[in-house]
Amino acid sequence: MNLYITYGTNDYLAKIKKDHPDKNLLHMENADTTVLFHETTEQSIFNEPKKYEVLDSSGELSNGLYAVLNNIPVTEEGKPLFEKRFSERARLIENEPGFSAIRVLRPKNGDTYIILTLWENEQYFKAWQESKAYENAHKKRGTSEGVDKHSIFPRPSYVTTYSLINNEE
Repeated sequence: MNLYITYGTNDYLAKIKKDHPDKNLLHMENADTTVLFHETTEQSIFNEPKKYEVLDSSGELSNGLYAVLNNIPVTEEGKPLFEKRFSERARLIENEPGFSAIRVLRPKNGDTYIILTLWENEQYFKAWQESKAYENAHKKRGTSEGVDKHSIFPRPSYVTTYSLINNEE
């Protein structure tokens, strides 16, 4: 499975979504930009997408109303360790109230992985961050067992968030 991401104006991306009702597309926005996600086993319908391989998934993208993208740059040498750690994740997030979906995305070009989680709203995401399950899922962070103690990150990670756009008719 692949996930493709493209950015553009709201009108342009809404037209793409309207022109492809048979595709698994999720149209979202934040204060800075508008984004369209396309999950498929086929080629993307986008002209110049950011391309990712889905390494792990749970839930349906179409159920997400609030998206959190944890963008994590990883060195070439660190990719196997990073992927191994995510393949062994606790899988507790799936049981959290308001959880809709997760995708662990390997970049087809570049070095930035994305951990995409989708929620019913921002409050559910914030509640997850304050939960015991979150604490347990991140318990190795900062320890000798945590990937953050290894020099596999060439620069800091960053988070972007988006909310669903409901203006397509």
